[in-house]
Amino acid sequence: MDAQKHYSARANIKNLLKNSDFFSGISEPNIDRLVDICIPKRVPKKEVLFLEGGEGHSAYFLVQGSVELFKVDKNGKRAVIRVMGPGDFFAEVVLFERADYPVTAVTLEESLLLLLPKYQAHCLLRVEDFRNDFINMLIGKQRQLTDRILHLMTRDAEERFFHFLQERYGKRDEYTIGISKKKIAAAVGTNPETFSRLIHRLRSEGTIRWESDRLSLKPGFWNEG
Repeated sequence: MDAQKHYSARANIKNLLKNSDFFSGISEPNIDRLVDICIPKRVPKKEVLFLEGGEGHSAYFLVQGSVELFKVDKNGKRAVIRVMGPGDFFAEVVLFERADYPVTAVTLEESLLLLLPKYQAHCLLRVEDFRNDFINMLIGKQRQLTDRILHLMTRDAEERFFHFLQERYGKRDEYTIGISKKKIAAAVGTNPETFSRLIHRLRSEGTIRWESDRLSLKPGFWNEG
């Protein structure tokens, strides 16, 4: 039974990596190599994964939950960099560019992550076939980041908000929102004041209703586009 559980867990990890946006370009043999070094870790809400300036020991792949990345300035003010969702790969910078983490990461809810330890990743990168695959994947990631910047520049806050809902929760009539409006504002690339005005306008137009953590859209909203 233990062997069966191990095989099932390995198959699940492989499927997650294979179907993720970040690792989708890697060949099956190299996905298997990645699975060999992945360490699953379930983390409770409000757990610090790593601190800004801390030793960069691992990169992370988020399977379930959400993680906030932020920096703290000299006055102790927190600046949210991004809210990570399922399928996101982050802290990969410690595999290549620097020895410490450039931001702090905290779970916003109970989360399941896969850790990719730096030492084991460097061992894999000595394998030419894997290294070529990984470099091509990173080039693809760079294109995605460029597209994201363009997305933030060309879409207004309303479009980005509904894109966020669709991307994170799918097209639904009702949602249970597990993170604060401030964090959603950061995730869609705007400030809390602008986001608050947007929500007020959408409410007054009858496009949404938002009470506590329950958000509902007007009937047929997703069919209008």
